[in-house]
Amino acid sequence: MNGSPPVVRLDGITKRYGAVAANQDIRLDIHSGRIHALLGENGAGKSTLMGILSGMVQPDSGRILIDGQPRAFRSAREAITAGIGMVYQHFMLVKAMTVAENVFLGYPGVLLNRRRMEETVAQLARRFGLDIDPAARIGTLSMGERQRVEILKLLFRDSRVLIFDEPTSVLTPRESEHLFDALRRMAAQGKAIVFITHKLDEVMALSDDITILRRGSVIEGLATTAVTSKHELARRMVGRDVLLQVQREPYEPRQLVLRVDGLSNAGLRDIRLEVRQGEILGVVGVAGNGQKPLVEAICGLTAPAAGVVRILGEDWHRFYTHRRWDGNLAYIPEDRRGLATCRNLDLVDNFLLTTRQGFCRGPWLLRRRATRKALRLIRDFAIQPADTRISARQLSGGNLQKLVLAREFFRRPRLIVAEQPTQGLDIAAIQDVWNLLLNARKAAGILLITGDLTEALMLADRLAVMSAGRIVDTFPVDDADKLDRIGLMMAGSAA
Repeated sequence: MNGSPPVVRLDGITKRYGAVAANQDIRLDIHSGRIHALLGENGAGKSTLMGILSGMVQPDSGRILIDGQPRAFRSAREAITAGIGMVYQHFMLVKAMTVAENVFLGYPGVLLNRRRMEETVAQLARRFGLDIDPAARIGTLSMGERQRVEILKLLFRDSRVLIFDEPTSVLTPRESEHLFDALRRMAAQGKAIVFITHKLDEVMALSDDITILRRGSVIEGLATTAVTSKHELARRMVGRDVLLQVQREPYEPRQLVLRVDGLSNAGLRDIRLEVRQGEILGVVGVAGNGQKPLVEAICGLTAPAAGVVRILGEDWHRFYTHRRWDGNLAYIPEDRRGLATCRNLDLVDNFLLTTRQGFCRGPWLLRRRATRKALRLIRDFAIQPADTRISARQLSGGNLQKLVLAREFFRRPRLIVAEQPTQGLDIAAIQDVWNLLLNARKAAGILLITGDLTEALMLADRLAVMSAGRIVDTFPVDDADKLDRIGLMMAGSAA
């Protein structure tokens, strides 16, 4: 570890929510000029800890020291004033304004003319290798470019510590490389970088120091990246050996379960794709390129404006007019805490959200029978804690996702639409979800929408690349020539 004094020291930070200790006596040093990775399972306390450091959460006890001096942050503004800023997964930019206007927005300084603002932002962008047009409007930018604007906002305010929460989740491979180059340049110029990630390849390629949290506490005896390995990191994160690999056995595709021909809607242009039972079609692309409208059209949330959508052999309108509760389509949404579950209901009521018709006799709900089935599924899917009386908000992200999968698989679907099924999950939960999806493919066709290329390559039989609301190309996952160009396709280049 770096021998110089830390720019930030977290000393005995503790935060409890009722009986749950989100952070327990955390002691952590962050040094200028170094990139510090923060790892841990879902629910380990990473977001809470960084929320405390960035002024969004107040600790119950402990101290934050900046250059050795105790500081207390009552808001994010106070943390930014002290030189600490956080770049979140969901960007907070005004789309109708320019890059320069967003960077200067809310800055308590003298008024500048447009040209001076743009010159200032351009100089800052060149200094840190963040290529951007200061005059461009946010609404015209890619996700990677918008992320650069968020970073520039903090750099303009002279942030010395920059915290990144899953920074590559919305980026193409090329954009991720550009981000890494920028982070290295920031560190070389004395900035302290902290990034939360579940991608161990990123940790090994980028970070100087590593801290792993488990159940709210720091794991002792950690070393720098130079003297550890992905295998060791995974073992320390979950307390057992984990290899993020799955066996994708070949299956002969059978009957057609989804056909989309010429679908056009808001955000979509002439979409054509097919999914058969026994296969996984992976739809990959940078977030915001039409994946959400595609999912909404297929899953009945918006009606197709033009083109044909046939689900299990039926026209879209007929399918959704006469839809059964079982044996048809299951939707696993990206927002598992919103669309998929009700956080304040217990696990039985969450199980009944899409299965209620299977536990009714006339007007009566057979709740005792539903409880028995829910408990069996909770045990079969290794959901923790195995207690049907707790509410959904008491489950970690990984266990909540397994609850959604258990419920939807109980419906014996023939078509599964899985939208970002492992986003934000830890390595152990990711492996569990991958195995569940591969097993489900025996009886169903799966449309997998993911921004994680590793996930797509592990699970999919074929890939469809989306950019600007259209399918750029569709090809088998073992087509090496197409895989070499997939990053360019995601960026909008022709196949």
